[in-house]
Amino acid sequence: MRTLWTMGMAAILAIPLAFTAPSASAAAPPDISLTAVKAHLTQFQSIATANGGNRAHGRPGYLASANYVKGKLDAAGFTTTLQSFTYGGATGYNVIADWPGGDTNNTLMIGAHLDSVASGPGINDNGTGSAAILETALEVSRQSLAPTRHLRFAWWGAEELGLRGSQAYVNGLSSTERSRIKGYYNFDMVGSPNPGYFLYDGDNSDGVGSGPGPAGSAQLEATLQAYFSSIGVATRGTDFDGRSDYGPFIAVGIPAGGTFTGAEGTKTSAQATLWGGTAGQPFDPCYHRACDTITNVNDTALNRNSDAIAYAVWTTAVTTPPPPAIWQDTFETATGWTANPSGTDTATAGAWERGDPEATTSSGTKQLGTTVSGSNDLVTGRLAGAAAGDYDLDGGVSSIRSPAITLPTGTLKLGFSWYLAHGSNASNADFLRVKVVGSTTTQVFQQLGSAANRDGAWATANVDISAFAGQSVRILVEAGDASGASLVEAGIDDVRVTR
Repeated sequence: MRTLWTMGMAAILAIPLAFTAPSASAAAPPDISLTAVKAHLTQFQSIATANGGNRAHGRPGYLASANYVKGKLDAAGFTTTLQSFTYGGATGYNVIADWPGGDTNNTLMIGAHLDSVASGPGINDNGTGSAAILETALEVSRQSLAPTRHLRFAWWGAEELGLRGSQAYVNGLSSTERSRIKGYYNFDMVGSPNPGYFLYDGDNSDGVGSGPGPAGSAQLEATLQAYFSSIGVATRGTDFDGRSDYGPFIAVGIPAGGTFTGAEGTKTSAQATLWGGTAGQPFDPCYHRACDTITNVNDTALNRNSDAIAYAVWTTAVTTPPPPAIWQDTFETATGWTANPSGTDTATAGAWERGDPEATTSSGTKQLGTTVSGSNDLVTGRLAGAAAGDYDLDGGVSSIRSPAITLPTGTLKLGFSWYLAHGSNASNADFLRVKVVGSTTTQVFQQLGSAANRDGAWATANVDISAFAGQSVRILVEAGDASGASLVEAGIDDVRVTR
């Protein structure tokens, strides 16, 4: 990971992410061998030792590292390219490896920088990320993986000099080629000796720093979050601050995510309580120093992050496409939803509407300014106002109802994305509800408020509505602020009925 520098970043363009939730039939993510990952690190250390103590851009140790990685991938059946670029009067190289198959119009990239600084061998920074994605790629080959998405792995050169290799790669892509890359995972320092467990903050849920990544970054973050939650490890967000190779990707609107175990920053007492380790000491005391050797790695952190990488690859790329929709609405055009359809709503502000939402924050994110797809969603008062409470839901219940939907016979599912956000002055009298109205009315979803702060974050729901098969139905969405002066925001997006 390079020293912090100011990056002149192009305007971030939001593009919808084409990833879907994994199906039950998708191959299970593998357990990546820590021994195998450490064997790659030993090779990087040996290469550095034999080449002046480093693997830096323009030095023989870097090219030897690139050839080592390429040789492993060639033998495993990848189509590999040693892509050259020039910086500082020296030739640099990116190793680009494509796994055969998958939809090339829906490509997932996984990357790590391969170079070290000139002052040391760079085993944590970033031999760990390079070795972890290398072993994941080799496991793809061992399992003869047949992903739905096309998989492309990349090892970047000259990251330590300002993201030169990844920038050269992105600059060399045509607009069509860029549009085919639907997500990029970056892994830079994943075995720090005094580790933290950070995820790139795709939705800016920490409410500070550089802001969210392009649309779709939150999904990449959520996938990694799911893995760490499954093993009982807490994570925290880290900002897209331009310090690693996600920078050129998010600058052209490509969603990004990844993990990071910390660099020269100091671990706080709260972080030591959360993760163990030593408070008041750097996450990596050998950051950019000669002592960043094979002994400068925490095996537990490296093992967990290696498995997280494999989980992300298998979960994101090995999926079953969703069934074709019988009916769907992404709210990009008006399709006939009716606000206050029964004329009984009591809300005095923040009524449901279709529109392009503006973000609000109050002790964290409340109304989300990003949608799941496109520009519009259903939202309780789309404007932000001068204060977070200016256009939130107030005074009671607001409802909105879909146009009529003719359902066929058979097993049917209703799916949608949703969030309910509120302040700590809320209660379980506040709510978000979804009902199906046919010959009878059935509540199929409910999220209640609570007397605690809840930030806005998109989630998904899928419910069985087979009881309504063969009927003409409407979907009724309700939100309620019944706790007096509580701050309540809600959103719905990408509603679909599938067989």
